Amino acid sequence: MEELKYHYKYPHPSVTTDCVIFGFDGTKLKVLLVERGIDPYKGHWAFPGGFLRMDETAEAGALRELQEETGLEGAYIKQFHTFSDPDRDPRERVLTIAYYALVRIQEVKGGDDAAKAEWFALDEVPPLAFDHDLILQMAQKELRKQIYFEPIGFELLPEKFTMKELQLLYEAILDVKFDRRNFYNKMKHLEILTQLDETVFNSPKREACLFKFNQEKYDEMKQRGFKLEFYNVNGK
Repeated sequence: MEELKYHYKYPHPSVTTDCVIFGFDGTKLKVLLVERGIDPYKGHWAFPGGFLRMDETAEAGALRELQEETGLEGAYIKQFHTFSDPDRDPRERVLTIAYYALVRIQEVKGGDDAAKAEWFALDEVPPLAFDHDLILQMAQKELRKQIYFEPIGFELLPEKFTMKELQLLYEAILDVKFDRRNFYNKMKHLEILTQLDETVFNSPKREACLFKFNQEKYDEMKQRGFKLEFYNVNGK
């Protein structure tokens, strides 16, 4: 690489990106991990990520690594923190810019750069490489914070879903139980759902209406933001 005209003669840290990818299986919130195929931490689980190239932005690098390691293309990702502990990587001084992504589990096909990729429920995540345990904790905290100000769900649920599935998703993210009637009324009031002329049977004797997100209202709500409040099963 040609030396730049203005070039400071002091050590430079390397930069990586890491993506915490959340998915929902209808009951549990899950996170996608890849098994590292090289040292350090060969054989350990970690988040998809890698070193940033000189000609790309952090977001472009994160999306590239996602595609190479998981087969995901064009995922919705959001930057939430930069991790800069001097000893976080045994190879050299490395900063990582962390993102989280919300995806439908069935869209992940697997890529070429990792030994293997696998979904783990949040209560079944094994010890992770580097400082990825800390990254996961902060990603969960950020997701729980954002759910009150951004209508999360479109990226995680199938195109058509029941109100129960939506409630289970929000309960899985926030680790609480909601009052069913309050949740239903709150979501209907937001006007981001369209009730379809279709039903499914949640059980042999119980029929449930299907909904889908109103894309226009959903995008509008994400742009201007909102404050979502629920009552849990204790009415708090």
